[in-house]
Amino acid sequence: MDQKKMPIRDALEELEANRVIPFDVPGHKRGKGSSNLREFLGKKCLSMDVNSMKPLDNLCHPVSVIKEAEELAAAAFGAAAAFLLVGGTTSAVQAMVFYAVKRGEKIILPRNVHRSVLNAIVLCGAIPVYIPCKTCEKLGIALGSSLEEVERAIKENPDAKAIFINNPTYYGICSDVAGIAELAHSHDMLLLADEAHGTHFYFADGLPRAAISSGGAGNVRSAHCARGADFSAVSMHKSGGSLTQSSFLLCGANVNASYMRQIINLTQTTSPSYILMSSLDISRSNLALRGKKIFAEVLELTEYARVEINKMGGYYAFSDEIVDGTSVYDFDKTKLAVNTLGTGLAGIEVYDILRDKYDIQIEFGDIGNILAYVSIGDNFKNIEMLISALAEVKRRFSRAELDIMKHEYLAPLVRIAPQDAFYAAKKSLPIEQCAGKICAEFVMCYPPGIPIVAPGEEITREIVDYIMYAKEKGCSLTGPEDMRVERINVLE
Repeated sequence: MDQKKMPIRDALEELEANRVIPFDVPGHKRGKGSSNLREFLGKKCLSMDVNSMKPLDNLCHPVSVIKEAEELAAAAFGAAAAFLLVGGTTSAVQAMVFYAVKRGEKIILPRNVHRSVLNAIVLCGAIPVYIPCKTCEKLGIALGSSLEEVERAIKENPDAKAIFINNPTYYGICSDVAGIAELAHSHDMLLLADEAHGTHFYFADGLPRAAISSGGAGNVRSAHCARGADFSAVSMHKSGGSLTQSSFLLCGANVNASYMRQIINLTQTTSPSYILMSSLDISRSNLALRGKKIFAEVLELTEYARVEINKMGGYYAFSDEIVDGTSVYDFDKTKLAVNTLGTGLAGIEVYDILRDKYDIQIEFGDIGNILAYVSIGDNFKNIEMLISALAEVKRRFSRAELDIMKHEYLAPLVRIAPQDAFYAAKKSLPIEQCAGKICAEFVMCYPPGIPIVAPGEEITREIVDYIMYAKEKGCSLTGPEDMRVERINVLE
């Protein structure tokens, strides 16, 4: 297919050129109804904020320009089908889960998944089966899922319907997607991949395999893995350059894409943003035509920063030297993740200092690490500013290494189904009194949005200590009904 084509953008341009008089929604009428909005966002932007109509197609039932845009996206990513989504990758993740499992059915997954996965499990009533998650003691982060761990989970739960994996994790760690695909398909299970942080895998050389293509030439073990993952949720707005909240859901050849459309439409808005959809259209074309060059430059920037940061001492910007072929099967070298504990500073402290003292906004800081997201819009000037700021932070704020809690992963003790716990009768207790209770809501640091504890799980003393420590260090805790995160809802 001609990847230069951008059918949604072109249809919007034609609509604007025709000067169609709007007697439909949105009510601002191409910006004429709000001068403040027009001045803030610009006339061009508001002229593209339009409603579904015959020349522009309908996202819930596409037959023309949106259908063509989805076909172009599928071809660009090497998928059998692709769906444009304007509800973020959260909506893609939830659609995958809703397709794969129903109430009472099991899904195998690592614990270090995004909250959207567990939200979907709460909504559909599925039962999570967690793969034991190894951690890197030095970095304090959860690793990937080894084939041995996945195979054990399958043998212990042969009635599971699906397996869910991250490709990569927030920190850039990848599991053996092709091997896991073979295991899943040989046991008649679907493989779902969260590639929120892996858009660039489809368009770059020298990086880990993309999930949909993981069974491609050179990596085919058997007919079972030739199809790779069955679904992939791709955050085009993260490393792909589209606007925030715009994403793709990719499908493999052995799933019913028409039924998936019905699943998506259960929660998909009937008033999708054409600004978001056109950004997907334009960004897809850009990556299809220039992706290899773009991500080669991103990789060059990240590698340069990693070398310079490691020269400083104290910091550790890790890369593929942590690959072990099992729990760290591969590593995304575009991820600039830096362990800060050698400076005596928690990651969240470095995060705050960079923002408050140097006007540098990085992606996140946790207990022991920071992540600076390097992508399509970065350049050497900004990278140099980050490197210089980190050097100054070390010089001005470092201290003797403290007794810092170093682990991110806490093994869950699932006592009842997440859906049952979430909707059960509950009471609110101070966090300090919650040890031994069954949690009825989520608690997590955001970013990255990986639950510390989820509905249906026992709140251990270790979990209480971790939450209190994260609060003390200034981590952004979210999830509980209590916005101050001083109390947690537990089962009565």
